[in-house]
Amino acid sequence: MSGAKNCPETPRQRMIGMMYLVLMAMLALNVSSEILNGFGLVDSSLRNTIASSDVRTKGVYDDFQFMYEKNPAKVKEWLDKANAVQAQANELDEYIKDFKYEILKIADGKKADKNALNIINKENIDAPGEYALVRGNGRKLREKIDAYRDFLIESSEGNEAKQAMFRTMFETGGRKWETKLFESIPVSAAITILTKYQSDVRLAEAEMVQYLKSMTDFDDFRVNKVQAFVVPNSRYIIQGGRYSADIILAATDSTRQYEYYVNGSRVPSGNGRKFGKYEFVASKTGTFKYSGQIRMPGNDGNWRTYPFTEEYTVGKPSATISNEDLNVVYRGIDNRFSISVPGIPAENVRVNVNGGSATKSADGNWIVRANQDGEIKVNVSAIVENREQLMGSGVFRVKYLPDPKAFLQFADAGGIPRLIQEGRVSRRQIQGAKLIASYGENELIKANFDITSFTMQTIMGVISNNSGELNSRQIAMLSDLEGGDFILLKNIQAVGPDGKTRSLNPITVEL
Repeated sequence: MSGAKNCPETPRQRMIGMMYLVLMAMLALNVSSEILNGFGLVDSSLRNTIASSDVRTKGVYDDFQFMYEKNPAKVKEWLDKANAVQAQANELDEYIKDFKYEILKIADGKKADKNALNIINKENIDAPGEYALVRGNGRKLREKIDAYRDFLIESSEGNEAKQAMFRTMFETGGRKWETKLFESIPVSAAITILTKYQSDVRLAEAEMVQYLKSMTDFDDFRVNKVQAFVVPNSRYIIQGGRYSADIILAATDSTRQYEYYVNGSRVPSGNGRKFGKYEFVASKTGTFKYSGQIRMPGNDGNWRTYPFTEEYTVGKPSATISNEDLNVVYRGIDNRFSISVPGIPAENVRVNVNGGSATKSADGNWIVRANQDGEIKVNVSAIVENREQLMGSGVFRVKYLPDPKAFLQFADAGGIPRLIQEGRVSRRQIQGAKLIASYGENELIKANFDITSFTMQTIMGVISNNSGELNSRQIAMLSDLEGGDFILLKNIQAVGPDGKTRSLNPITVEL
């Protein structure tokens, strides 16, 4: 890969340039012909995949056109979107095709194959980087792929599975994408990678067009049965709440008048007489049934009757309050609670705490924090019929956090952090170590503790510290120790999020 020179080269720069050329030549020699031919086989396979995908996609477009001719009012919106997908796919496919040809023009000169089928200088590792990186075309390609991906995601709005697939297929990862793909790689590999993206473009087009075709509902079944349905707002009602249900008739005719009856009494119709409206205030608990009928005039002037039955349950106000992690509440930390009210949407549930606070977390749970000793009371209410109603409460004991254990934390030879309370350490490890307070690997509670002071004792003397890390005097003392000497860390004090100061276990290590 080469670029324009901004200033004359110094002898040192020329020497480095020569070394780089020699290195690149050595790398080129190490790429075997079998590997280069392997790229050609993969490229050929990808081209066959593209050809097969094109045949299938053409069949879908033909079906789309046939559907449009049969029912233009219903299909036009989706056919227009499919045509837009086709145009975007064709544009990106042509751009990638030209991209490959420009690389080959650099590698093979006038003998470059416009269709990239016959590559002469397969092992050339400069041409891809020259065209993609030096000339800036890699960035343009990435931007076009990003634009195509965003277009597909926008066109499949509402279908999260499709959107996730398109994000994965065309994930470029930012500015380093073109460097990873084109810097110092053989021409045959670069061409194969670009063919792979052409294949992805066509596969995404096929997926998108098939999805748009399914959205037309062209193959709907004909209605051959008329049936009455009851659609309640909820089959579970809180005592004092309101029961509401829509009574509908499938395959209705908007030009006809319908009548709705429940338990022998006629109920009003709603939404332009498209369904009956049955509602009442639930005063008793238990499970109840009701029945009724819908009457519809026939073409012969006679009324036809369609019966229905339905049941509902009325329950007393209740709430489920569960501490997700423990059976007590600890001061100073977030205590995760699962709180719900049967039959009530989560957004209509309210929580307040006597002796603490409650906030809603992103995962739908509640975070409860205690600010007093003894006990707290968690009260749960719900918005029912536009008013707040108490649903239940629970009392929880409040405790201070249990004492953690003191550990010496340092990095082992592989750079992996280790926690020990006794054992052997090297001088380098302990000099870079620090004291931490933790519940260990099997912790049930997550809480952060700060080491406020400790004392280090060796055969050389005793030095105190007001932090969790060794001070300069302690580090200097370690320099005078020999292998086999013991180091005692004691009088370790730590403060947790509950504000309580603890005295922790001593730590003994051997140098």
